[in-house]
Amino acid sequence: MTAPLTDSEKRKQISVRGIAEVGDVSEIKKSFNRHLHFTLVKDRNVATPRDYYFALAHTVRDHLVGRWIRTQQYYYEKDPKRIHYLSLEFYMGRTLQNTMINLGLQGACDEAIYQLGLDLEELEEIEEDAGLGNGGLGRLAACFLDSMATLGLAAYGYGIRYEFGIFNQKVANGWQVEEADDWLRYGNPWEKARPEYMLPVHFYGRVEHTAEGAKWVNTQIVLAMPYDTPVPGYKNNTVNTMRLWSAKAPNDFNLQEFNVGDYIQAVLDRNLAENISRVLYPNDNFFEGKELRLKQEYFVVAATLQDIIRRFKSSKFGCRDPVRTSFETFPEKVAIQLNDTHPALAIPELMRIFVDVEKLEWEKAWDVTVQTCAYTNHTVLPEALERWPVYMFEKLLPRHLEIVYEINRRHLDRISAIYPGDMDRLRRMSLIEEGDPKRINMAHLCVVGSHAVNGVARIHSDIVKSTVFKDFCDVEPEKFQNKTNGITPRRWLLLCNPGLADIIAEKIGEDFLTDLYQLRKLLDFTDDEGFIRDVAKVKQENKLKFAAYLEKEYKVKINPDSIFDIHVKRIHEYKRQLLNCLHIITFYNRIKKDPNKHFVPRTIMIGGKAAPGYHMAKMIIKLITSVGDVVNNDPVVGDRLKVIFLENYRVSLAEKETDPLADLSEQISTAGTEASGTGNMKFMLNGALTIGTMDGANVEMAEEAGEENLFIFGMRVQEVEAMDKKGYNAKDYYDRIPELRQVIDQISGGFFSPKQPDLFKDVVNMLLYHDRFKVFADYEAYISCQEKVSDLYKNPKEWTKKVIRNMAASGKFSSDRTISEYAREIWGVEPSDVKIPPPTVPRE
Repeated sequence: MTAPLTDSEKRKQISVRGIAEVGDVSEIKKSFNRHLHFTLVKDRNVATPRDYYFALAHTVRDHLVGRWIRTQQYYYEKDPKRIHYLSLEFYMGRTLQNTMINLGLQGACDEAIYQLGLDLEELEEIEEDAGLGNGGLGRLAACFLDSMATLGLAAYGYGIRYEFGIFNQKVANGWQVEEADDWLRYGNPWEKARPEYMLPVHFYGRVEHTAEGAKWVNTQIVLAMPYDTPVPGYKNNTVNTMRLWSAKAPNDFNLQEFNVGDYIQAVLDRNLAENISRVLYPNDNFFEGKELRLKQEYFVVAATLQDIIRRFKSSKFGCRDPVRTSFETFPEKVAIQLNDTHPALAIPELMRIFVDVEKLEWEKAWDVTVQTCAYTNHTVLPEALERWPVYMFEKLLPRHLEIVYEINRRHLDRISAIYPGDMDRLRRMSLIEEGDPKRINMAHLCVVGSHAVNGVARIHSDIVKSTVFKDFCDVEPEKFQNKTNGITPRRWLLLCNPGLADIIAEKIGEDFLTDLYQLRKLLDFTDDEGFIRDVAKVKQENKLKFAAYLEKEYKVKINPDSIFDIHVKRIHEYKRQLLNCLHIITFYNRIKKDPNKHFVPRTIMIGGKAAPGYHMAKMIIKLITSVGDVVNNDPVVGDRLKVIFLENYRVSLAEKETDPLADLSEQISTAGTEASGTGNMKFMLNGALTIGTMDGANVEMAEEAGEENLFIFGMRVQEVEAMDKKGYNAKDYYDRIPELRQVIDQISGGFFSPKQPDLFKDVVNMLLYHDRFKVFADYEAYISCQEKVSDLYKNPKEWTKKVIRNMAASGKFSSDRTISEYAREIWGVEPSDVKIPPPTVPRE
């Protein structure tokens, strides 16, 4: 078998990466050497690979800065409505390659670095991921930033500059071990500190009610220092800003009280204030009601709203005065999108500023707040909903508690006017949940305080309207919308799968990168022998490259002709990695039972992080690795079945090691639990077929591609609901299905843990007696669906035709489409294809 082309050899042949103009190449070499020189002049003579990476990053950054300044100047002059995307998470991954692509510099940089005797791919590997997110919600925010810039929207991402992002995952004898992610250790070339925009944030204290209104006094102050990261659009010269706040103690911190003179201790205690931006909470779809987390949520909101209001007041138009003083036009100039309930405090904080500081009437302030804010719901799992104890709120944010109570009083007055005497409805709809302790329901606060509420896939938005927010939807149905999630095709096709992007561009041109619906044109080539061969060849090359990497890095031999069956996402019971596990063991048992039969070979890869405190998720990882130890070392099985746990799954691993090489994408959550999913879209775009339930965006994927082009199995939402009503009895399935019984008996009898036979008793006990996600109920359907997968794979041409139909149908799942809908239907702005003149062109 011929060795696959290296990526740099491939890049030479690829058109969509931008032609390397001679002038650009020499300019980049000059700039690179200049930056390298200044790095080395400081203290060393010998350059390390990291020096080369920083020299290149700074070279590319130089190309951003002029466009960045010009974009911000353009916004200042045109004064468009500005979009502010508030999120506690931005899962950005690496920046270098994405920036080169969006600036059209990739070809030139590649050539320049090659001429300097270096390897671009090697330098790209040095960059740390910016892992400031847990999973889907944080990665969605990152894709949205890319699309907002590409669509020419005046948009800002606002979040926290965590010193430590999502932990690095090690696997030690089959168990997950966490390591701190010290991603800033060597510095971050993509950020610019802006101390001139530092802002104070208040905590604790008490409220005084005076003739002039409420005053929040005796507060503790923490400073918010902004760090700006440029966000380039795709080849349109727009560069937006992501502004992340870092916590700084003021210089008089702990010295203002008549301190008994423990100056040293007072300075050491600055850490307490600065801990606010120290670390990302590592929970996905789970609420942990810790005071530090509430501080983080208020910190980002308080700093951001001051920033937004400063920019609103000083902007050029909208008012005759040098400074805007009226807030009438605020919603015409400002949109705030809340990414889940994490930034929900924006609602009471905006009210506090309008009422207490700017002295607006309550009614006016409320009207402006509601018109400004919109809320995206990301989950219906009850354990994920934020419900803060009133006592904690009262201590940390006393004025905000009063404001929430007043919002609630007026809200309930309105409801009881519509439904007189319906006390139960008032209890259900209240922002305050009675109990011990009393809690504030942040989702209710968001619904009441926003003019638009959206789910993230059609089925999820329907569930939101019919269950969690049904009472609210009865009163204001027009408030509720759907915005099906999407992914950016720049990172998730062009960057991660250049070979595939190139054969597509050969057939339909390059415009699909900014108008993904154009992929429909690929339907003309489903019977084109040459194209079928090219698609299969790109996939095979990606698989060979990965097999070589696995052998080199992990000393694991896999069969590159096997089905690459990939299940990567956060480890969670609802995502049902356990169902996949049961299939693995069933497949293993079938091989053992009939070792001479022909089986279509599989390499099953499962990857994802478990929240450090989530015991069951950690046990699931241990089960997967233990099953792998047995399966991978059984000589009877050979290379017909391999099980790989992908360690430390993250954005950069998804780009290089999973998305481009999957044959089969596992999207197997219980119907009604996965709000949307976005990994499903990445795999579809990159030429994998999907095995999945009718959940989240899978439903719309099946609708776009035709259900016959996906492997859909299992209960639908209605059937799950029916089963909830009548009661799910796992034991019935265990008793009825011999293969399932064998698998469970093996797990519980210690077949996969001979040294600790009862190691997995918690897992088995959960599956049999309190499985909220009904793994056994979908077992038979899943196994028989997996047989269909193997059958189709025996016919490579038919398989690849289905792949092409899927790629052709993935246009809907671009985040450009998603953002265009937010823009028109929630923010009231139009996307624009205006290309801002580049810095080289003088301004009018």
